[in-house]
Amino acid sequence: MNNGKKRVLFSAEEINIRNEELGKEISKDYQGKKLVVISLLRGSFIFAADVVREITIPVEIDFMTTSSYGNEEQSSGIVEIVTDIRSDLEGKEVLIVDDIMDSGYTMEQVIKHIKGKNPNSVKTCVLLDKASRRKVDLKPDYTGFSIPDVFIVGYGLNYGDYCRNVPYIYTYDD
Repeated sequence: MNNGKKRVLFSAEEINIRNEELGKEISKDYQGKKLVVISLLRGSFIFAADVVREITIPVEIDFMTTSSYGNEEQSSGIVEIVTDIRSDLEGKEVLIVDDIMDSGYTMEQVIKHIKGKNPNSVKTCVLLDKASRRKVDLKPDYTGFSIPDVFIVGYGLNYGDYCRNVPYIYTYDD
């Protein structure tokens, strides 16, 4: 683990409030539509679960596992779909949920893959947007928080194989 001083960026309370806001916004935008939420595992599972519980309309939930980081702090740029979804997306609205968008490589590849399944629309929702690291022309449709270029941990985001269970988001100051 890092030997720097831990600094909380977003408390559990701040995250909960933002999830409520996102749930209301998503519910309003998709009212009367067939919505499928696709959570990108493993990083987004906590965020996706919390946001989905705030959505007040019927929603189908599915999961996709991708890999581009391994145990590194930066994306390799090569995105692998480890486990695909099981849902039929034909004629449905799709909301892809991820923990963080930085380079954008993963989301770009997932969107391309999902569009090949003929949904009506594909939008994105991320807990954290690290736009300063973007390598592709892509902006999330729904964003929890925008962050600077720092390594973050907690609330689903891992440090190696650990820290996903921490209920807040933090970084380390040297």
